[in-house]
Amino acid sequence: MSGGFTRDELAIDPLDLAVMLLGSELESVAGEGPVRARIVEVEAYRGLDDPASHSYRGRTPRNDVMWGPAGHLYVYFVYGMHFCANVVGTRDGEPGAVLLRAAEVVEGAPLAKARRPKARGDGSLAGGPAILTTVLGLGREHNGLDLTDPASPVRLLAGERVDADRVRTGPRVGVAAAMEVPWRFWVDGSPAVSAYRRGGKRSPR
Repeated sequence: MSGGFTRDELAIDPLDLAVMLLGSELESVAGEGPVRARIVEVEAYRGLDDPASHSYRGRTPRNDVMWGPAGHLYVYFVYGMHFCANVVGTRDGEPGAVLLRAAEVVEGAPLAKARRPKARGDGSLAGGPAILTTVLGLGREHNGLDLTDPASPVRLLAGERVDADRVRTGPRVGVAAAMEVPWRFWVDGSPAVSAYRRGGKRSPR
């Protein structure tokens, strides 16, 4: 198994961090047992210059983790029913994070399937940001966890780097501002990558 990232490695611009996270692995021992998933789709969110970012209007109790230090897990509740997970980047005091949109389960598949009994095949087990947190057992109580700490119940591992020619980019999903900014990144050919929907309609990735 690959080793973890250092905080300095993650303290970079969210756009660079997003690409670097493709192929990395998130390991969670939260709940009933370990599940490890290889990240294949992400979205970058900057700070005060990104109107789609939670931190765009300034620091609040909700988005406090986004302001650093890098390497922490930012978990938020959305639509009154789902949790989404982000990896915080940039330097301490400068907000920015990368949303984890989809992953391939590489360890703990039986538990992942128990958490997602309606999943249609292994490829869709963690194919979406809210589905990913469900499979990994993540919730509000994990907000702020240090992903670089070897003792943390949720860790970010380096994994296998994705070749540059397999990285694709496109618009972010479900944002009300800066909709056309191509800050979504994914691994071409992965069955876990979610289908792009703009305005509720299914579109090509």
